[in-house]
Amino acid sequence: MDNKQQKSKKEGLKFQDKAEVKSLIFGSIIATLISATPFLFNIYESVPDTKVWNTFLFTYTSEYYESVFVLAWTLASKTIPLFLMIIWFFTCRHWWYHSLLVPIAMFIYQIVIILNDDLSFADQNELLYLLPIMAIVIPSIYLIRAQMFNKINTVDKSMEELEDEFKIKPTSLWGKIKQYF
Repeated sequence: MDNKQQKSKKEGLKFQDKAEVKSLIFGSIIATLISATPFLFNIYESVPDTKVWNTFLFTYTSEYYESVFVLAWTLASKTIPLFLMIIWFFTCRHWWYHSLLVPIAMFIYQIVIILNDDLSFADQNELLYLLPIMAIVIPSIYLIRAQMFNKINTVDKSMEELEDEFKIKPTSLWGKIKQYF
């Protein structure tokens, strides 16, 4: 090899190494956040079991639950699964990952209901609010699945090769977010 080829090969390795390092750092952050979820869930234990919670930043009065502790526990039981679902959605490489939008929307709806102290029951009529999301997600998944099985019947490819064709591979987290808007 001449010097030009060796130099371009080294530059290519540097770029590949930077991408690998970036991927390793991003994966480490995600793994740390997932591993910390038991600790994040138990943050509610630091909230007092009183109706009014006074801190130097704010004062919160729990009208519906009559205990800030119960409110914090209820919110933790919804926000931690929502957090994990969002991580799963943005890191999933399978063709069906859009179906994760349904439970994500359900958890968001439940959190809004919990925070709305005027309602008497959480988890009420959430299916009605999820129907528009489900009306888009479910047919989309079915159409992708139908295309995959159509290609299986006409082409000699494995299921993994077909899934790889349907994977969306943005270059960054921001790229993955931008593809939805």
